[in-house]
Parts: sequence; structure tokens; C-alpha cells
Amino acid sequence: MRSAHGYSKAGEPLSNNRAPAKEIAPWVARVYSTRVDLDPGVEIKCGLISDAPVLRVLFSGSWTAETRDGVGRYGPSALLFGPHTKRLAVSVRDSFATVGVWLRPGAMAALGGPDVASTLNRIILYDHIYGDKEWGTSEQLLEWFDPAGPPERWMRVAEKLIMQLIERTGSTRPEKVIEEFDKEVFRDPNMQICDFAEEHGIERRRLERLIKRAYGQTATQVLRRARALDIAAHLRGVADDREAEEAALKFFDQSHMIREFRTFFGMTPRQFATTPQPFMTITLEARQARRMEVLGRIEPNTPPPWRDPSITIF
Repeated sequence: MRSAHGYSKAGEPLSNNRAPAKEIAPWVARVYSTRVDLDPGVEIKCGLISDAPVLRVLFSGSWTAETRDGVGRYGPSALLFGPHTKRLAVSVRDSFATVGVWLRPGAMAALGGPDVASTLNRIILYDHIYGDKEWGTSEQLLEWFDPAGPPERWMRVAEKLIMQLIERTGSTRPEKVIEEFDKEVFRDPNMQICDFAEEHGIERRRLERLIKRAYGQTATQVLRRARALDIAAHLRGVADDREAEEAALKFFDQSHMIREFRTFFGMTPRQFATTPQPFMTITLEARQARRMEVLGRIEPNTPPPWRDPSITIF
């Protein structure tokens, strides 16, 4: 397995991921690209969990995923991956390359997309959401991106296309309170919703409705998933080691952590740490990099502490 963008401490591939251009930042959380070379016929079986909708363009590889709609098989195409309530089993055969755009909570509705709850644990063909003659279909997107070109160019093209979509849909921004809630989820996934509502001058029931609309899940479910993802990132070696104890203390005790971990990942923390998780690691690493930037613990688009500074990634 040969990665164009470096490796984790466990030797798993990483992506080229960074903050979006400032013009699209209110709607976009992260942009990324991956390119991994495999020997012909080699298959990777893994899984992933994303806490946000992701627009992905698959340039190569034969993909399979166990979604809410059943087993899906995908070749080169543009797809929407909805957020996940649990680990989504994914496999790919042969070398693969992708570019993706993580949307912020609330961006799907602001951009005229489907109800987020209807996309949970699903993969939807781009044409069934945004694809049209005016803005492009899945097939046209593949042509515009030039899979043979450099990954950073893919990311710039993706940003320009998102800017067009924002302009086309009226440039409506997600709710400001959801942006603040998103940041607080990173800072304290044990927060009390009533305290957050009072601090931001919003009635609790209205806040809970906005959260459900933005995330497709209740506030409690969002916070539980965040705690599990933080622990998972430490287990895969793509988090700041100085925060490991803090992440563990977000659970009542070890048995509570194991139960929660099983709920989201279908295995114990020990099994998760000792089993190869290339797709999961790529996803968790991008989320943790964004988390540290959002919380001001690193400057935007600078290598996080788990990255080898001798490798140019960003």
C-alpha cells in the first residue's frame, strides 16, 4: 500500500486535507484528496464513520459499501456519503484516488440538498441530488477533475464547484447557533444542552429542532458519536497524545467507554486498535485536524502534532 500523502504512526495512508477557501468556509468544513496505489487484485476491507455529509468523487478503484439501502457497488462516480450513526463497512479493490468536500452541519439544507436524516448511513449518486445540465452530472464532474492531474488541483476544482453551488442556491448560510454548537461539540462533547441554550439566548426546544435538522440526529446522539470519534482517533494514532487522558475522562468509566465504542464501531477498543483501519484512519485524521484548528490549538493548514513535519502534506 503506497500513499501519495504520507502515513500514520501505524503505517496507514493519510490524505491531503485542509481548511477550505474562506469564500466557502461557512458551508464547508474540510476538503481532502487521497491517492493510494495497490498491487492489481488487492482488496482492502475496512469501514468509516463520518459526522458530516461528504461529497466525494471516486476517480478509481472498485468500491463496495454496506449501506442502509443494502450492499452498493461503485466505480468512478460522484457520490454523497451521508453522516453515519455507526461504522459503515467499506472495501475497495485495486488502486484508488478520491477528492471530497465535508459539509458543515446545516449546510445541506442551506444548499438545497435533501433532509440530512434521509441520508444517514446512505450513499447517493450525485445526479440524484444536484446533477443537472446547468451545473454538471457525475459523468461531467469526472471529466472536469482530470484524475491524472495533481491532487491539490482536484481540491481547488472542488472548491470552485462548491462556490458555484452556493451562488446558484442563493448563498444562504447555515444557522449561526449551529456553527457555535459544532465548535462546542469539539470542545466539550459532555456539554449540557440546557446550559448551551441559555448561554446563546435560544429556547431549548428550538435549539434541539435546529440540531436535528442540521445533523439528522438528536443532540444526545451527536455528542455520543463525538466522544466515540475522539477516542477512536487516539487509538489510531491520529490525535494529540496530550489529550488522550482528557478524551478517556469523557466517559463515566472504562465499561461505559467499551459499551459506547461497541455501539459505534462494532468492536472493542482493543480490537479497533490492533486491526488495520486505513479508511477509518483517513477519516478520523481529517476530523481531528479540523478539530484542532477550530479550537485554535494549531494554525490553519499547519501539520498537526501526529504528522511527520519532514513530509509536505498541505
